[in-house]
Amino acid sequence: MKSDKNKLEVTIPDFEPRHIFECGQCFRWNREDDGSYTGVAHGKVLNVLKDGEKIVFDNIVEGDFEAVWENYFDLKRDYSEIEKQLSKLDETMENAVAFGRGMRILNQDPWETLVSFIISANNGVARIKGIVENLSERYGPELGEYKGKMRYGFPEASVISSLDEEDIRVCGAGYRDKYILKAARAVSGNSGWLESVCGLDTEDARSELIRLNGVGPKVSDCILLFSMKKMDTFPVDVWVRRTMEYFYLHKKSSPEEISAFAEAYFGDLKGFAQQYLFHYARQNSIGK
Repeated sequence: MKSDKNKLEVTIPDFEPRHIFECGQCFRWNREDDGSYTGVAHGKVLNVLKDGEKIVFDNIVEGDFEAVWENYFDLKRDYSEIEKQLSKLDETMENAVAFGRGMRILNQDPWETLVSFIISANNGVARIKGIVENLSERYGPELGEYKGKMRYGFPEASVISSLDEEDIRVCGAGYRDKYILKAARAVSGNSGWLESVCGLDTEDARSELIRLNGVGPKVSDCILLFSMKKMDTFPVDVWVRRTMEYFYLHKKSSPEEISAFAEAYFGDLKGFAQQYLFHYARQNSIGK
């Protein structure tokens, strides 16, 4: 580990920024001209560059690597072993893992993840990113300028709860404005609720989340997987459904049928399997 002022170089195995930031799990990271990625997470601005065997973190404050980024990037988990186990299952998983090698599932902020995946319903990644950015620029806290651009944190639930639907609609949220507003009022009106959900087992946590308007099984599973460390979830969106039908089930299948198959076939690794399959299918238009 080598540090300079606001910069840290670390050797991290199984860490490929392109697969981490472009696999559909996050919406605040953007590619720079030099191939690095700049993003906002947990109220901080960071730039990540892969330089040979080194990962270079720029705009990092002393102590934040251990306090924030180790957990955010799930650095204490052995992804080489996960990739090895998944690759043994079949040729499809072997190809999906080879394509997405170096992917990591991020530990994101539950509130931001909740809103982001409410927005994700019937939406593409580029549009989701734009809406999340608009919400942040209009209502989030200023975090300072980086690379010539002012950066903003994601607005707290208490801030959004004080808005009305039109304030959210102007950010491009469309019909989801009412769901975002209701979620904000539910979260801000029950301090500690999201944190308590994180501590529940997966089934109970899912049951709590789907009480919110705009949160169904797929959205709840994304929140559980990408912000609550529930690796035993298997979010089924259109790409995952197509992929599972194409490679495994060989027929039109319901999300419930796909989830049941994933439980039996992937077991405790199903959350990881889902991400490798999703990224592989989406980037290669498999089953479309």
